[in-house]
Amino acid sequence: MKSTSNKPELAAPSLAQSHKNGINITSAAHLLVDVAPYPGMDEGDLIELFWDNCYVASRVLSTHDVGNTVSLRVPESFIANGASRIHYRIMQVGQGAALSPAVRVQIKLDCPGGQPSAMFDDENQSLAPVSLPETIRRQGVNPNQIKRGVPVTIEPYLNMAADDEITLRWGDVRMDLPILKACDVGRPIQVWVPPAIILEAGEDLRLEVTYCILDRVGNNSRWAPPRRLKIGCANPYLKARPKELLMAAEARKH
Repeated sequence: MKSTSNKPELAAPSLAQSHKNGINITSAAHLLVDVAPYPGMDEGDLIELFWDNCYVASRVLSTHDVGNTVSLRVPESFIANGASRIHYRIMQVGQGAALSPAVRVQIKLDCPGGQPSAMFDDENQSLAPVSLPETIRRQGVNPNQIKRGVPVTIEPYLNMAADDEITLRWGDVRMDLPILKACDVGRPIQVWVPPAIILEAGEDLRLEVTYCILDRVGNNSRWAPPRRLKIGCANPYLKARPKELLMAAEARKH
């Protein structure tokens, strides 16, 4: 057997399915690494996959594999938070082993708010409901508050991190908040719900206010338990401003 070499014609391995910024908890459960076709690819070639220099999988090529991308499964037990390096080795009869370039991948398995329980289909009981001023919680949102907007606070949550994206849901209307910065981590998030959002959602005796979080690699928190509010039932301010309501809805479409 000849000595191991790095052949420049071998492409680095690639991830068959993952978020553009790394591996999340969903992709880690069924992670495949793709090996692209390479010069001299032939039946009987052995492809060995290495994760942080540890052997994890191999494949002896069949006639049907030649000229096609080959996918190798990475056992979930090898995948942990942090950064890892992946490469593969080609073994061919009568030739030295050839090593591919390594690719570095980022892994984040900690979901915002912790891993949601399977007992709740669309809620994460580990997230706190939004906080609102006590008067609004007791009495609802009155016409003057609609004109000013409503302050909402989202409490710090487990695995809070920079680049988290939070979506607030006010009734059926969604509001994307600014992406979290490092200085936001561990602090309450202050949100001001503007009149246009309140008008678009309309009147409701039990309007639900909730939020969810998507982190930088695509882990989703699911929705926090909702806070229910009374929003001006038979409110003349809402009834008398159909033009503003329509304009607000049109503005959000664009």
